[in-house]
Amino acid sequence: MAENHCELLPPARGGLGAGLGGGLCRRCSAGLGALAQRPGSVSKWVRLNVGGTYFLTTRQTLCRDPKSFLYRLCQADPDLDSDKDETGAYLIDRDPTYFGPVLNYLRHGKLVINKDLAEEGVLEEAEFYNITSLIKLVKDKIRERDSKTSQVPVKHVYRVLQCQEEELTQMVSTMSDGWKFEQLVSIGSSYNYGNEDQAEFLCVVSKELHNTPYGTASEPSEKAKILQERGSRM
Repeated sequence: MAENHCELLPPARGGLGAGLGGGLCRRCSAGLGALAQRPGSVSKWVRLNVGGTYFLTTRQTLCRDPKSFLYRLCQADPDLDSDKDETGAYLIDRDPTYFGPVLNYLRHGKLVINKDLAEEGVLEEAEFYNITSLIKLVKDKIRERDSKTSQVPVKHVYRVLQCQEEELTQMVSTMSDGWKFEQLVSIGSSYNYGNEDQAEFLCVVSKELHNTPYGTASEPSEKAKILQERGSRM
């Protein structure tokens, strides 16, 4: 009768057979591998396929919030419809770009959002995964951002235009492109040969500046240039 001999495998550093004084045979190694994969043995690592991008994390991380979608996913909730791809990763049809901040929050409890990402996008994912503490944190951050924006002082540019009485009504009625009438100052009258005296005025107009660095004025529009030309007699 032929004897069965084990074909030894070289011991793997930190792997099966380490510390046993030698390697395991192929047959024994396969047996131990099957033992580790029995239903009662659950790996602490979880692989996720979010919108085509893979994420590797631990069950402990995903189970931070017991009310979240990810917690139910790790618990194999029968009411949760979840599939796996050919690599065994859970399939999640969401944006992987915004999943990164969500996963990092579960890892270390801090909200870190890259400057090229919108807080509203992170909020959308936090609400989808039902992570209540993260939802509150992102909403607070959005409110703080919006309050800072509303506190930015409005900047104006002012122009003083000189015109005669007969031009005044037309000039004020044709102002547009954001220009507003501020003040009218009478500066007396001028004498034109062959005509009656014409009262002259200084007309002060203003316009709000949007997305313009402080101390610089935006390029005037065509209608604004016309107003400037009318007041060039100063």
